[in-house]
Amino acid sequence: MAMDLSTRIRVAKRDVFAPFEQSETKVFTLAEIRELVNHNRAHWRLPQSTTSEEFLEVMFKLSPLEEVRLDFPNRPKPRYTWGEVSLFTLLHSLDPNAYFCHYSATYLHGLTEQIPKTIYLNVEQRMRGGGGTLTQGGIDRAFKNKCRTSKNFVDHKGRRVYLLNGGNTDQLGVTELETSDTASAVRVTDIERTLIDATVRPVYSGGVHEVAKAYKTAHDRLSVNKLVAYLRKLNYTYPYHQAIGFYLERAGEYRESQIDLLRQLPMHYDFYLTYQMDGPEYASRWRLFVPKGF
Repeated sequence: MAMDLSTRIRVAKRDVFAPFEQSETKVFTLAEIRELVNHNRAHWRLPQSTTSEEFLEVMFKLSPLEEVRLDFPNRPKPRYTWGEVSLFTLLHSLDPNAYFCHYSATYLHGLTEQIPKTIYLNVEQRMRGGGGTLTQGGIDRAFKNKCRTSKNFVDHKGRRVYLLNGGNTDQLGVTELETSDTASAVRVTDIERTLIDATVRPVYSGGVHEVAKAYKTAHDRLSVNKLVAYLRKLNYTYPYHQAIGFYLERAGEYRESQIDLLRQLPMHYDFYLTYQMDGPEYASRWRLFVPKGF
């Protein structure tokens, strides 16, 4: 069967390769491969008994088609690529509603000089209840501990890829961006949303020093008005605006009128720039604990 199938595909090579070569996308799911085989079976003169797996086995030998195993712990997501495909394009195929965020978005927007070895892709959860009562004791306890991070990641060609399941934001601030790294347009958080996400989870964004650099680098592109509008929509329980105001002031690039947009928001509690700081210093203007020497 394998030899016979191989011969048939060689004979019909031009017709078999055509749908892959003409497709706008060069990344396919197993379901899409099955649909191609079933739709073209007669045209390609494949035996009725030919399975998608048998078809793939031969195509791996005769064509540029390759299998990419992305075995995330929560759910493996194999993909099939035709020719050279950028990693961002490959990952963008994992979910039509997914978008790049945190350090990946920082990188794609050119807000860091680093080339991150970790990529973050977010698929929002369904809308659900949240919030809770905020107390100073609760804040203190939470930020004295290590920040919780996702275990849903896979290592691929020297990069670590996280598939996050963030809270539902109704895709707030998600836009499309095309760079030399993506080769085609991919969905990514805009600059304002990226900086908010980086403030909320600096562990996913290269750490507080990288976040601070991003705020400084973004000064001529960031709309503080839009950022504050996003904050109001996101309606976080924690007062992240105190950390954002600190970053804006520390950057030394923003007008006092812009910084005042954050100062006008309520500051009822002492807050923390990041988790598990050893001997932090206190920035009284923002009621904020920051790393020593920062």
